Amino acid sequence: MSVRTQSPQPSEDHLHRAGFACFVGRPNAGKSTLTNALVGQKVAITSNRPQTTRHTVRGIVHRPDAQLILVDTPGLHKPRTLLGERLNDVVRTTWAEVDVIGFCLPADQKIGPGDRFIAKELAAIKKAPKVAIVTKTDLVDSKQLAEQLIAVDQLGKELGITWAEIIPVSATAGKQVDLLADLLIPLMPEGPALYPEGDLTDEPEQVMIAELIREAALEGVRDELPHSIAVVVEEMLPREDRPADKPLLDIHANLYIERSSQKGIVIGPKGQRLKDVGIKSRKQIEALLGTPVFLDLHVKVAKDWQRDPKQLRKLGF
Repeated sequence: MSVRTQSPQPSEDHLHRAGFACFVGRPNAGKSTLTNALVGQKVAITSNRPQTTRHTVRGIVHRPDAQLILVDTPGLHKPRTLLGERLNDVVRTTWAEVDVIGFCLPADQKIGPGDRFIAKELAAIKKAPKVAIVTKTDLVDSKQLAEQLIAVDQLGKELGITWAEIIPVSATAGKQVDLLADLLIPLMPEGPALYPEGDLTDEPEQVMIAELIREAALEGVRDELPHSIAVVVEEMLPREDRPADKPLLDIHANLYIERSSQKGIVIGPKGQRLKDVGIKSRKQIEALLGTPVFLDLHVKVAKDWQRDPKQLRKLGF
């Protein structure tokens, strides 16, 4: 078993490389946090609840000799709704198109049925090299980490997967994140940069803003509404009567839930929860756009939207 703790030797060819890598793993394996750490800025929303990611967010890592485009897929899971089935389709389509697959397994949880389910699917993909990434290493001691690395190696042998690398990382503590990029780049095809210098993602601003609002709305809702919230930005317009040196962007967004009974949970007593969601997400949106924002949020019911093809289309799935 080869576990990486240092960068590969620089290649002699000095050729530019550019390609796509995707992180896979069961829900809440640390994929979005890792994407943000590699890019150096928040491009994927994170949450401690499973299935937070619903879009394939691309984060772009620029190096003088390479460009690494990270595709952050939803977690593969046993679907219970039409939305769940569509998210799984997104994952499988992405796997077929990328140059490298990074399989994320948290250091603090033993390998379980969910990991094996994904690993079996990965074993069937012959084209792309696979890197095993043991995430959340800051949550375990060195003995636990060693046991997990051995278990990951063993999992590959059982299923016939040859890991191109096995690497332990902590995205939150910033441990070995640069090393991970160093190991992924040599696995990329030779070629020119695919995105302009300075681009960090190809997600449309409105989608990112909707995701930031949804992230704030998911916080503190415990288990009541894990997947029932969808957010759509209806309008983004600069305020007309503002001087050029004091711009203000008006953003109107709707939070959609599945049942009228959920409205009170999202709005909270005297509207306090919705107000907190607005304050929290506005700060993140202003940091993203670099301009002051007036955020207008409304809660609407889209009955059983996760199971209704028409509603799913309307909400962007």
